[in-house]
Order: sequence, then C-alpha cells, then structure tokens
Amino acid sequence: MAGPGADGAGSPAGQAAAVHGEIMVATAARMKALGEHLAALLRPGDLVVLTGPLGAGKTTLVQGIAAGLRVRGPVTSPTFVIARIHPALQGGPALVHADAFRLGSRAEIDDLDLDADTDDCVTVVEWGEGLVEELAPSYLQITIAMNRRGPGGTDSVAEPGDEPRTVVIAGWGERWAEAADPARLGRTGAWDAL
Repeated sequence: MAGPGADGAGSPAGQAAAVHGEIMVATAARMKALGEHLAALLRPGDLVVLTGPLGAGKTTLVQGIAAGLRVRGPVTSPTFVIARIHPALQGGPALVHADAFRLGSRAEIDDLDLDADTDDCVTVVEWGEGLVEELAPSYLQITIAMNRRGPGGTDSVAEPGDEPRTVVIAGWGERWAEAADPARLGRTGAWDAL
C-alpha cells in the first residue's frame, strides 16, 4: 500500500510508509486509550496529521495523546481558535493542537507559525492533510473512518460516539523508519495499539 488512502493521499510521492497499521476501535474510550499508547511513541518535533469526517473521533484521539503526554487541559476541538498550546505538566513536550478545517491554503498555515513550535512540541493537526506535511521532515498520518454498523452488523450502538471506527496509521520519513523497530514499539506498549 502506497499510503494511508487507497489513492496514496497523504503520502510523499513514490514513497512507502515506514510504519503502517490498521486497527478497529470500537468505542470513544478505546480511541482515547489508543491516543495514550501513541503518546508513548511521540517526542518533541513530531508532527501528527489527523484526517477523518466530522465526528470521527479526531479530538477524542488528541485527548488521549494529551493524557499520555501529561499536558495541561482540557483538550477541546480548536476549530474556532485554530490552535491551542497545552504546556507539559511533568517536563515532557508541550502539545500544539491545531485545526485546519477553516483554513484553505498553505499560506494560511504559514500565518499560524506552527513551524515555530515544532522542534520543542508535539504538534497535532486535525484536517491538515495536504496542508501541513511540510512542517516537519517526518510525520505520522492518522486516518479515521467511521463504520456505521455496530457489532453483529446492527445499526445500534451502546453510547453516542461509540460507533466502531477503522484507524489507519502511517508514518512517513526517517523518524518513523527508526520508530518502526519492533523492539522500540514493544518497549512503549504501542505495538499492541498498532
């Protein structure tokens, strides 16, 4: 597979993902837990690009990442403020959480100066596909697709927001090639999450 989408969307031309995994996430609580597992892999300078429809769980995933990074919250969707910085509480990296939904060009991304913080923070951008990948030499692309059917093929689910989702995780660049080492993934507990 060339990238996270069937057409290779989000992938550098002609490159294969250094890390690639697909998992089913059944509930909002499990989406947060996935975020916490992913936080164990993240370090200052990492860029995470989130893609998925409205209500897919992008902000829920970021809440889990924030919990795993132990940053100041609450973490809410930054749709109207565009970007929020959540300082670290315990000496780890801060979290820059941005939402590019209302932005239409790379020039508007440049106006936010997100690249000013990328070296010292973990930067997560919702709706950033095709706009922010150039902020860092490597990035993690996470695509969330909603599955409208519940367990057993039913249309009902236990709680609102608990529709199952398919999460595709693809890491691009040297940073994620290094992180693909199974021993490293095993030490962080993230191997099971992928």
